[in-house]
Amino acid sequence: MKVAIYGQYYQNSTEPIIKNIFVFFNRNNVEMIIEADFLKLLYEKKIVEREYKTFTSHTELDNSFDMLLSIGGDGTILRAATLVRDSGIPILGVNAGRLGFLASVQKENIDNFLQYVIEKKYTISPRSLLSLQCIPENEDIQNINFAMNEISVSRKDTTSMITIETYLNDEYLNSYWADGLIIATPTGSTGYSLSCGGPILTPDVNSFVITPIAPHNLNARPLVIPDTNEIRLKVTGREEFYLISLDSRITSVINESVLIIKKTPFKINMVEIPEETFLKTLRNKLLWGEDKRN
Repeated sequence: MKVAIYGQYYQNSTEPIIKNIFVFFNRNNVEMIIEADFLKLLYEKKIVEREYKTFTSHTELDNSFDMLLSIGGDGTILRAATLVRDSGIPILGVNAGRLGFLASVQKENIDNFLQYVIEKKYTISPRSLLSLQCIPENEDIQNINFAMNEISVSRKDTTSMITIETYLNDEYLNSYWADGLIIATPTGSTGYSLSCGGPILTPDVNSFVITPIAPHNLNARPLVIPDTNEIRLKVTGREEFYLISLDSRITSVINESVLIIKKTPFKINMVEIPEETFLKTLRNKLLWGEDKRN
């Protein structure tokens, strides 16, 4: 078995997780290829000592890999997705952060969860992505023009609201007068969109969510649309620039640029361990508290 390892380091919570993973995989003869910057940090912290092969970009990840293991929080998985891209390599997230909605595998009993990986007792949950085209072109988003959670537009150097003229398949929908607008995938529906009043979608739903951020027009509500729609936005405001974010990547865009958002032709494959499913995470962390069944 061949696994790529990518991660973030947190002083108090990550070291035992990383050590357990490396010990388990070495004991089970799993070939580990480590992201170069992450491995350098592990050497500096003396968490690992032996030599490992490394990778530095998405071009080095191919179908010879069985999986990419992401160590950190949900943000780490979003960055891992920019490495996996359209390769189809499944991502398994080990949670060393806080909420961990995507990084669902908890540090407790990690050996048991990794045993599922060795025995291939897991399922794949394909996740839809959003792509972005900016007219005129924006250099910051040409290389990585997709998002796993959401694409959002928001005001930049002003306290004034912006106007977001919105079209679905070239048909006018609405002009949102707000602090911004979020276009979220089902995966992203539990993130920024949820905190702005958007609905929760299960990962297998073929839909996107349009959620306004602090709208001034009070009849503006979150809207669920089929993911076959092409969304076109034109943003105007008092300042010369506004902000676009693709997950955690942010850039400035000149006023009155046109944004075209649609589903990517590829998906990100998330690994689901039998005891750590989406619905269990939903029960425990968002809706009804800890699972009370015996």
